[in-house]
Amino acid sequence: MVVEIIALLGWIGLVVFAISGALVASRKQMDIVAFVFFGTVTAIGGGTFRDLVLGHSPVFWVKEPAYLVVCAAASSATFFLAHLPDSRLRVLLWLDAAGMAVFCVLGAEAAHAYGFVVAVTCGVITAVVGGFIRDMMGAEMPVIMRGEIYASAAFLGAATFLVSFDLLLLPRDASVVAGIAAAFLLRAAALKFGWRFPVYKPRPGRKPEELGL
Repeated sequence: MVVEIIALLGWIGLVVFAISGALVASRKQMDIVAFVFFGTVTAIGGGTFRDLVLGHSPVFWVKEPAYLVVCAAASSATFFLAHLPDSRLRVLLWLDAAGMAVFCVLGAEAAHAYGFVVAVTCGVITAVVGGFIRDMMGAEMPVIMRGEIYASAAFLGAATFLVSFDLLLLPRDASVVAGIAAAFLLRAAALKFGWRFPVYKPRPGRKPEELGL
């Protein structure tokens, strides 16, 4: 039962991230091939990087090419439906939040055997790398570099899963749900209330006489 739930969440996260990638292509007014490319890279980017870090060979989509087919199908559908939402940016942000919440927990679950630090790191990697690549390809500032509460939400979700499962001894499926909920709720609150991390602001330069020159 637990395996089926985790597998289902993986497919849901894949579709959500594929749509979010395709929506960037829609905002840039690209063709359907670009939609498929953006959607696929966004959906599989984080998991691919995670598998490479963990030494899993071949990576997950090579062992199961259906992941690529689903990404292509979701991205192609977005090409024909992207005009329907009133605000594609708003849809993109909320889909991205949902995908992040799912993938941070699945990434941590995949690296669970390596200990807390590695598992949390892999959870964050799985959640953010695909979106980072998507934003870079779309010539946009990646969300994790804008002071957004995003990678920290992924960290919270991965950590919540691990603490729930290893320390609180909750069932694995309950721990997965708890981690996803924690990550999504924090990101949702940040989107709703405009929460951001403070950014670095350089001090004004000092005059030569102040430096004793």
